[in-house]
Amino acid sequence: MNYEDILANLRKKIYHPIYFLMGEESYFIDQITDYISKNVLTDAEKGFNQHVLYGKDTDIDTIITHARRFPMMANHQVIIVKEAQNIKKIEELEPYINAPLTSTILVINYKYKTIDKRKSFAKQLGKKGVLFDAKKIYDNQLPAWINSYLSAHKFSIEPQASAMLAEYLGTDLSKVSNELDKLIISLPADTKITPNHIEKNIGISKDFNIFELQNALGDKNILKSNQIINYFAANPGSNPITRTIASLYFFFMKILTYHFLDDKSPNAVASSLQVNPYFVKSYVAAAKRYPIKKVVEIIATLREYDMKSKGIGNVSASAGDLQREMIYKILH
Repeated sequence: MNYEDILANLRKKIYHPIYFLMGEESYFIDQITDYISKNVLTDAEKGFNQHVLYGKDTDIDTIITHARRFPMMANHQVIIVKEAQNIKKIEELEPYINAPLTSTILVINYKYKTIDKRKSFAKQLGKKGVLFDAKKIYDNQLPAWINSYLSAHKFSIEPQASAMLAEYLGTDLSKVSNELDKLIISLPADTKITPNHIEKNIGISKDFNIFELQNALGDKNILKSNQIINYFAANPGSNPITRTIASLYFFFMKILTYHFLDDKSPNAVASSLQVNPYFVKSYVAAAKRYPIKKVVEIIATLREYDMKSKGIGNVSASAGDLQREMIYKILH
């Protein structure tokens, strides 16, 4: 069962006796746990029937003792075990898993780790309750996740605005959702979010960002490229050289990949490069200006400056000077 299915069932009041929530992406675990915590019981019922335990301060016997109690003046009791990854021998919970109390909803937060799905403990969890593996999403999946999040709140977003957010916020979904909530609160429903909205409400420049740099380099626009890299050099906190190098590396790797594609139709290119079709024309135009040999040289240059940014082969040049040198070599 995936994240959306779990929440959909909870909204329909379809409850399972056990929710074992594990994995790297804490956002999904927190969202499911928060929903159960806030919505299964009324405020009056929570006093006697909702309990939170912490892995560092509890053990298997205590969890089972709580779970086997019957609710008081309510249909369910909710037991939430946070930081369960700190409990030694979590599999010793299996006797309870085999015969859970249906009036108890036991929620186990097992963050940043997973259990072996091949073992009987995991198999029984899957049979008797919900075993959910919260996996980190990849960078290229983040714009689609942003679109989906906003759509659920009756907003839409332009591809470039979505890409700006994905690049600058990274894949920490808690951080991303917090920034999206700022937009949702600030703007009328049904708004189509643009780079202007991003700049005004979140503070990411719509003119001086990594995508504008990529576009300027793709167009071989020397003036604009230098204006943007000078802005980056003057604002290193929000534009670190490591992120600039990484973004440009993936940009030019996509250009190199494009050169070797047999099918250069827009849809095929978008699929092969794993980009929104909106951006395909930028890669096509850049590939015309950068032949294969030059792209290979640029990738080598990016690797060189990645090493220099880490102090290897660099005695005294600042991060800003390194970025200016790097952009010069890319363009010439």
